Amino acid sequence: MTRTSFTAIQEYKEAVASLVASCAPLSAELLRLTEEASRDDTPPYSHDTPVVYNTAWDGITEADDIRLIVVGDNPGKEEQLASRRAYLVGQSGRVAEGFFRRNPALGIDFRKNAMITNKTPIHTAKTKHLKYLAAKGSPALASAIQESQLEMARLTAILHQRLFAEGGTRLYMVGYAELKGRGIFLPWRDELVKCYQPCPEAWGAVLAFQHFSMNRFLIDLKEYMGNNGETDTARALDGLGRKHRDEIWPPASGR
Repeated sequence: MTRTSFTAIQEYKEAVASLVASCAPLSAELLRLTEEASRDDTPPYSHDTPVVYNTAWDGITEADDIRLIVVGDNPGKEEQLASRRAYLVGQSGRVAEGFFRRNPALGIDFRKNAMITNKTPIHTAKTKHLKYLAAKGSPALASAIQESQLEMARLTAILHQRLFAEGGTRLYMVGYAELKGRGIFLPWRDELVKCYQPCPEAWGAVLAFQHFSMNRFLIDLKEYMGNNGETDTARALDGLGRKHRDEIWPPASGR
């Protein structure tokens, strides 16, 4: 990658690390509430890291070729383990790895060419548990859940626009159930689109998809290809990604 792109990634890493550090005073409360939230619908697991910095970023060097930014929801059970502390390394990540491995024409090695981030670094076993944390936690915690989304949206938009300017990097936003209605990620959704208003060209490279979890991404893509008589995976990804993006952020939303 270019020195400019590498510098952009380094600055992104540092900013997210600072955001994670700012949440440290909430660690005890987060550990207690994530255990409560997961008690009824999640098998017991080791609660290690309440706010997760993606350590995989530290392995990125200037010699690497980052062609894609992938934005998931928030760190889950495997992502927060002390031995992992990385994003999309659980079952969803393995689905993503397999998809790109089976489609070499896309030119993406998921672990080498994609920079993976989230809408918030705050861990829950299931994304919906963030609502429990916001409702049952202190005002400081509710504020942190919202403010972390706003900051991640701003930082991710800046990073993407800088990488896009250097090499046309695309951004895949995966998972949008919580971007609609009264979803927990509405602050991230609204902040992201505002950040692209000065750069509509880069917005054209933002695509939205179902999450990799439960094979929703693959099922949705297969259905889209069948309904549209599309046999080229790259073209189908573009068409489906634009379709979902415009469902979440209608073209009339002011970009």
